[in-house]
Amino acid sequence: MKYVCLGYIEQGKFENMSDNERDAMVDRCFDYDDVLRRNGQFAGGEALQPANTAVTLRFTSGKVTVTDGPYAETKEQMGGFWIIEAADLDAALAWATKAAAACEGPVEVRPTEDA
Repeated sequence: MKYVCLGYIEQGKFENMSDNERDAMVDRCFDYDDVLRRNGQFAGGEALQPANTAVTLRFTSGKVTVTDGPYAETKEQMGGFWIIEAADLDAALAWATKAAAACEGPVEVRPTEDA
């Protein structure tokens, strides 16, 4: 089964880190991606640009409206995502637990439709 792991970070935290702190965090995340690859769990993923670069589309009454910014105003913003292969939700959560420790915020885990 495939699971999407959405990694969140407090808004502004990444941008306000020192270069050394930022580099160390990114290295931890990339190191964990390598662990997933070596174990055959990594099916894709990317870091995302800051939330202020997002655009949200809504379809209402037959028209699409475009709004600058992310869908929701929250304390934490999505910073990146991974797609992992796992036998079941428990296995996906075990992998995601390690990702949360590697990267600086909560991780949402959700099965894909084609699971």
